[in-house]
Amino acid sequence: MNVLAFTPNPCKQVHTYKIFWEVLCQKVRVYSQAVMCSGKHNHKDSAERSLGKIRGASQLRHAFKLLDADFFNDSKILEIAKGAKELNIPIYRANRKLVARENGGLHDPSVLIFNPEWTGKEAQGAPKRFSCPTLSDIQKPERDEDIAFMNVLELGHLIKTKQITSQELTRIFLHRLKRYNHVLESVVSVTEELAYDQAKRADELLGQGIFLGPLHGIPYGLKDIIAVPGYKTTWGSETFKDQVLNMEAWVYKRLKSAGAVLVGKLVTGSLAYDDIWFGGRTRNPWNIEEFTTGSSAGPAACTSAGMVPFAIGSETAGSMTYPAARCGVTALRPTFGTVGRTGVMSISESLDKLGPFCRTAADCAFILDVIRGQDPDDLSSRDISLHDPFSVDITKLTVGYLEDAEMEVVQVLQSMGVNVVPFKLNYTVDSVQGILNLTMDVDMLAHFDEWQRSGKDDAYEAQDQWPLELRRARIVPAVDYLQAQRARGKLIQEVRKNFMVDAFIGNATDWERVCMGNLVGMPVIVVPTGFKSISDPPSANSRRRTTITTGIYAPPQHDHIALALALAYQSVTDHHKQRPPIDDLGPDDFIPNPPRVMYPPRQLRL
Repeated sequence: MNVLAFTPNPCKQVHTYKIFWEVLCQKVRVYSQAVMCSGKHNHKDSAERSLGKIRGASQLRHAFKLLDADFFNDSKILEIAKGAKELNIPIYRANRKLVARENGGLHDPSVLIFNPEWTGKEAQGAPKRFSCPTLSDIQKPERDEDIAFMNVLELGHLIKTKQITSQELTRIFLHRLKRYNHVLESVVSVTEELAYDQAKRADELLGQGIFLGPLHGIPYGLKDIIAVPGYKTTWGSETFKDQVLNMEAWVYKRLKSAGAVLVGKLVTGSLAYDDIWFGGRTRNPWNIEEFTTGSSAGPAACTSAGMVPFAIGSETAGSMTYPAARCGVTALRPTFGTVGRTGVMSISESLDKLGPFCRTAADCAFILDVIRGQDPDDLSSRDISLHDPFSVDITKLTVGYLEDAEMEVVQVLQSMGVNVVPFKLNYTVDSVQGILNLTMDVDMLAHFDEWQRSGKDDAYEAQDQWPLELRRARIVPAVDYLQAQRARGKLIQEVRKNFMVDAFIGNATDWERVCMGNLVGMPVIVVPTGFKSISDPPSANSRRRTTITTGIYAPPQHDHIALALALAYQSVTDHHKQRPPIDDLGPDDFIPNPPRVMYPPRQLRL
């Protein structure tokens, strides 16, 4: 069955579902009452009963069409209805009572595990960490503005050489979070007290001669689906805006042990969907009249605007790649399973990934090295090796480029000795986007079953997003969900067979590619490659820009290859060093409120 069939007319959808369940429940009652009657009725009663069954089966058949299952004859349809009431529904209810009372998928993970590994071999032993490159001649700038746009390795050098303290650095970024949030709407909570406590501890350790590594004393932000005790974890939703989870997310533990300093919980689109949240809609620092797109809106916008040196976001289907591309930052969506997700709101246990938003590919490499590893409470996480991207000989790589690749990147890498070739990743599976959306929506509904059943979806910030999709997911048959996973397996095998290069370069926001990459579990790094003028600028001298980016893709567990190529490109270009014009838009430019140009939220693309 083609999953594209699961796209009813949105205007009639809610009404159709209501009719479906009313008819189903009514006919189950009618049939159950009929079979309970004694056999002592006269011939007339028997005929009326038979006619009622025929009518009931006919009406149920209309409901079965929504399941693409109207091939049963009338007697089988009535038999199914009886069995559903007597056997299936009690099982459903018992299971929900066990595991679905709480929303968010924080507990009781599925035992069905997705492994993206292509070789079939599990990693042996704990993978080694790689060493931080040595920096020299890095001096503390005089202006806080210039400090705010230094990369993590540079800031780490300033701290290690005691040119600045973590507490001073924390003050700078806390000030910027407060200063620019009213414009960008990108911060949910400023964790000021915690930040100063962690910064003070980092300074004390350094005073004792203990340096924890490149993240020692470095401020950062977390997407607000990641739990931190003592602070709200709102999931961006009006329904959960006062929620405090008494648990430490695994990724937060990793960063804390590395000496990093949490300065803010950053905006996630409501329930990790797009850029609309209960406090507004997050804007793009490069053009404040447009929005970030993608649910990792806060991490992308805050990193771009110099409000944090780096941030941790998440992706299920484009939530990192889209805002990274829009806001012009470097971001790495790693191989699925690289980073543990305990304490993180779950959409889909076989699709969700955590990764860093940074200024440079080098920062992405070291942050991923810190946060990767097997999380004992996340069954999908593994000790995936991350080879040292700084030691990769790129002249031995063959890199493909797609038709939509940014040719400047191709030409730069070619000039550095990389063997670049035209490339097309072929596969025959034609329902990739449908597989992704069906998988994501059904998994999400399993984690927010109570939310829908209790009517909390009526308070959701954008009714054409999760509420609409999850109502449709309610009637996806289990058999067709599993068929979608089989089709996903076929896709993975075909991609593996036809991935004939070490990496390839292409548009990071092509929707088909976003779906394919997430279903396969492959890594991609989004790299800024330039700028162009915005359409319809408010003045001739406006400094607003549209960012140009590209994606560098590698096979699963080859994140180091994508990182190495991005490192090489950024070593001879400076697009990633540019600063958005949030302080100086240009002569005669201003921030319209409301914006003149409205960017619609992501729609379901099948």
